[in-house]
Amino acid sequence: MKCVILAGGFGTRIFEETRTKPKPLVEIGGKPILWHIMKSYSFYGINDFVICCGYKSNMIQEYVKSFDESWNVIAIDTGLETMTGGRLKRVQKYVDQNTFCFTYGDTLNNVNISDLINFHKKHQLLATVTACHPNEKYGILQLKENLVVEFREKPPLENVWVNGGYFVLEPDIFDYIEGDNTVWEKTPLEKLACEENLSAFKHVDFYQPMDTLSDKNYLNKLWDSNNAKWRLWN
Repeated sequence: MKCVILAGGFGTRIFEETRTKPKPLVEIGGKPILWHIMKSYSFYGINDFVICCGYKSNMIQEYVKSFDESWNVIAIDTGLETMTGGRLKRVQKYVDQNTFCFTYGDTLNNVNISDLINFHKKHQLLATVTACHPNEKYGILQLKENLVVEFREKPPLENVWVNGGYFVLEPDIFDYIEGDNTVWEKTPLEKLACEENLSAFKHVDFYQPMDTLSDKNYLNKLWDSNNAKWRLWN
């Protein structure tokens, strides 16, 4: 099975880093976050990758040439302004007519990818998304009149599920993508959901996007303190 990774965005919310490099090459523990994502898939036996490049695509293409891993990697320039769905459409020929994994190049979690794939096969729908609890951006106070009786620093929103990436898709999903301007998270996913063709694999453990410099620093702190829950490999 192949894994397609979106790695083409501008990363404007973490411009402190992305002014000189594409977001997937921002380092966690001395290695690009892209490497961490690929190591996670490789742990579950997925070693064939198609990387959808865009912004500073040449840097990603050069980086993958230096991999000291037994992976098959193709890095494709899918256009500077192409939307997420359009990028996926542009690499259609590289996934053939097989079930494949699809994820973002800036998000880490410790989802069991084998369980995710088995879940997808069991439900026999066109698409499966990993549903995760997001972290609250602020500390939560529970009040009793003027007294704080509980304080929780940025807890997960346990009653909310979000798109955590880590999709498993059937090749027929390409019929839902019109072209470069299609945003994967808009019409394709909305239509799949409306048709009841999108299943949700619920993941309640570690999930962390790297959207900002604060997120990057947090992930590095976890790595440096040996608390990187996404690190399943030795």
